[in-house]
Amino acid sequence: MTNIVAATDYTFSTLSPEQICKAWLDPGLVRRWMNRNMEAKFEDYEVTDIRSDPVVGGRFFFGGKQGGEPSDAWGYYRELVPGQRIVFTWFVDVGEEKEDNSTVTLDLEPLGSGTRARMSHEMDAQWEPYAAQTAQAWHDMLKAIDETFG
Repeated sequence: MTNIVAATDYTFSTLSPEQICKAWLDPGLVRRWMNRNMEAKFEDYEVTDIRSDPVVGGRFFFGGKQGGEPSDAWGYYRELVPGQRIVFTWFVDVGEEKEDNSTVTLDLEPLGSGTRARMSHEMDAQWEPYAAQTAQAWHDMLKAIDETFG
């Protein structure tokens, strides 16, 4: 089956590519922007556990609860180019992990005193009805980083 790509662009006016990479990879910083992002969307969401081993092949885990139910995401870093690119898998259930067909790329480019970011999520075509929603979710995460640290 063919894959589809959900993509979004975001411009940071004051954050450098290096700062954005650090915000994405450092568990303490992830917790801060993830809290902001999820609280803006849900009254009953709680970030419970953030872990990251930011090396190629390393695993990350973004744990949370919504309405008392687990709402977790995890994956593995496939490519890390400091200040330029982060490529990682993204899973929300074990079946997706077994299929290994969900890859997210964050490309960063300096732009004046800020950064142009492009985030693309390649996934199985079965998820095409959710492509716009997925792109918006990635955009909201980038916006939360900007609002938290910019």
